[in-house]
Amino acid sequence: MRIPRRQFLHLAAGAVALPAISRTAFALDYPTRPVRIMVGFPPGAATDIVARLIAQSLSERLGQQFVVENKPGAASNLAAETVARAAPDGYTLLAMTVTNAVNTTLYAKTADFSFMNDIVPVASTIQSANVLEVNLDVPAKTVPEFIAYVKANPGKLNYASFGTGTAPNMAAELFKMMTGTNLVHVPYRSSFMPDLLSGQVQVAFTPIPLTIANIRAGKLRALGVTSLTQSQALPGVPTVAQTVPGYEANIWHGIGAPKGTPDGIVEELHKAINAVLTDSALMPKFANLGAVPTPMTRPEFSKYIAGEVDKWAKVIKFADIKPS
Repeated sequence: MRIPRRQFLHLAAGAVALPAISRTAFALDYPTRPVRIMVGFPPGAATDIVARLIAQSLSERLGQQFVVENKPGAASNLAAETVARAAPDGYTLLAMTVTNAVNTTLYAKTADFSFMNDIVPVASTIQSANVLEVNLDVPAKTVPEFIAYVKANPGKLNYASFGTGTAPNMAAELFKMMTGTNLVHVPYRSSFMPDLLSGQVQVAFTPIPLTIANIRAGKLRALGVTSLTQSQALPGVPTVAQTVPGYEANIWHGIGAPKGTPDGIVEELHKAINAVLTDSALMPKFANLGAVPTPMTRPEFSKYIAGEVDKWAKVIKFADIKPS
């Protein structure tokens, strides 16, 4: 039986549309069970705090539990590798942060996965600044005074970080590169705050959420924030860039998924996360963390991450930083 041309074209168009319809229907069925968000840091870390805020709101919006699972270790690479090797079905996600961009270069020869190739950026969430802070025994009260004091005492001041490649380490090394100062790195496996408060170490570039209480209580002196604009959480504290033009060391956060995750699921998550970032109930919580929501399109976020990888690769090379 010969099918009329018009009917044939109608049937052919319908056949072509079937895969797209199936993909859409599949995406709309997501999620049907709990979703894990892997965090490469211990509970209470900045990445953990942000991930839990996002997870709670996604649970309410999408009708399934988004559960934060902490898997610290190997400079956060354990969590990233877990996601890279997970089934690409949208049920295992990564709480991404600037450390992942740093690790792309720092562990290029030893990692068993590729952050850039094996993880798909889903959505940018927030950015927050570090704060350059000093023990009260350090006489400097401004960034210019601090630079002058360090140059007058090269190698005599120690700065603390959570380890090689972490955000505080990289922020400090960028500062050293751009100012020609000599600060000695003291890496910690756990909190360095007791030693910073007591003066065992004198300096740190610390995520605002982790130190804001000590600054507000007058136990530490904030000299400058590492973002290009001042932080609402620390009014009156200038930016480092006001003294060191172009200096910026933001901590950015986002969500990623395994390569091969259906585009419909990635897009649904992207839209849901962007909606979370405009939730008026979360705005005060973000602000208290010194965090600013940073929604981006998926291509914009991918481009931003690539830029961060290049930026920190230059710092790693300049400072001759080796994996710990």
